Amino acid sequence: MRVSEIPPSAAGPPFDAAAANRLRRALGMAPGHVAYGIQAGYGLHHVTPDTVTAWERGLAVPSPAELTALAGALWCAPAELLGAPVTLREHRLARGLATEDVAREAGVEHQEYLRAEESGNWRGTERQSAALAHVLDLGVREFATATGLDERLAELLRAAVAERWQSYVRPVAKLLPLERERIADVLGELHGEYQASMVATLSWGGGDEDRGAAGRDFLDGILDRFWARAGG
Repeated sequence: MRVSEIPPSAAGPPFDAAAANRLRRALGMAPGHVAYGIQAGYGLHHVTPDTVTAWERGLAVPSPAELTALAGALWCAPAELLGAPVTLREHRLARGLATEDVAREAGVEHQEYLRAEESGNWRGTERQSAALAHVLDLGVREFATATGLDERLAELLRAAVAERWQSYVRPVAKLLPLERERIADVLGELHGEYQASMVATLSWGGGDEDRGAAGRDFLDGILDRFWARAGG
């Protein structure tokens, strides 16, 4: 297969081509040495020096198996060959874990975890969510984004600041592996800030239009405001 025919995979991990090139050069290896190591150590005989060069030039993206083999040949962790992971699958690959291992540690059936990776939506319990965040070493904000919870979380936060925030502590806690006391503190702060901004707009002589604009600005940035207080 010619290099130009090796297509990058949209489903692949966020591969860092520059890092692969830098690590190879630091070891004093040629693409042929890397290809030989992958073939000999991992049985991936289709990987040639041209393949390695294509990866480094961003003309192709290694599959998960190829990524693991490349990391082995370069004496590095898979995470060192990846950009910032976003999805569950990317976080798992960055840590070199098998789906079976993640499912077991999170306390869910293997097929259930596979569906979560494929759909980008996690439906675990509070305990399972905490276990998943632990095994993948995810911060709370990383967890929310990786499990497809950002939109739902934003909806709850917008409602909490506009209504009785105490009613939203439990729903938010069911989404995030975060202590309820911390969630309550943050929701209370956001509610107070939002309500104060509405009152301030009126006191400045702003009309309904100004008040509405201030409210929209606050709500549009609700996720950033939440994480700034809750920590990620």
